Amino acid sequence: MMKRALWQGMIAGTAGGVVMTLGEKMEQALTKRPDSHVPARVLQRLTGMAEREGEQPTPVNWAMHFGQAALLGVLRSVMSHAGLRGPLASAQFTVVRLTNDQILENATGVGAPPSTWPHKELVIDVLHKTVYAFTTGVVADALAARVGPGPGQRHATLRPGRHADIGPLPRTQAYGR
Repeated sequence: MMKRALWQGMIAGTAGGVVMTLGEKMEQALTKRPDSHVPARVLQRLTGMAEREGEQPTPVNWAMHFGQAALLGVLRSVMSHAGLRGPLASAQFTVVRLTNDQILENATGVGAPPSTWPHKELVIDVLHKTVYAFTTGVVADALAARVGPGPGQRHATLRPGRHADIGPLPRTQAYGR
């Protein structure tokens, strides 16, 4: 599963990153909001690259923007392969994406906690990350579905929900050792 989840997640995450970026560009055209250079600054801090004032190099900005999108897509793919699919799983993944951004931005001193942001900026960020998470989820779910239901989905067919009288799937029908 992991090999498949790796390449499928990179594809799904990249697709999510592309759709999110297109949405950001459309929103920026309407709101006149400038490009964010936070991704480049985070990457510079994480890797020890030289920092510079003002506008950041587009390749550095996009390396972090799309690299992060692709790498987090792997987690969403693992979710899909485990049987966590659909809108609820994508909503859960939205929180993961937002949390990942905030950990990196705040730990490097590049960003500030969202509770300190202007309300409009917070809404825009959550909207774009939601677009990323749901697009990534649709692609990851479709790719994972090609190999059938995940162990969680197979377990749910025994009797939907959590029940004390329904034990786990046999090891041969799940991932692990």
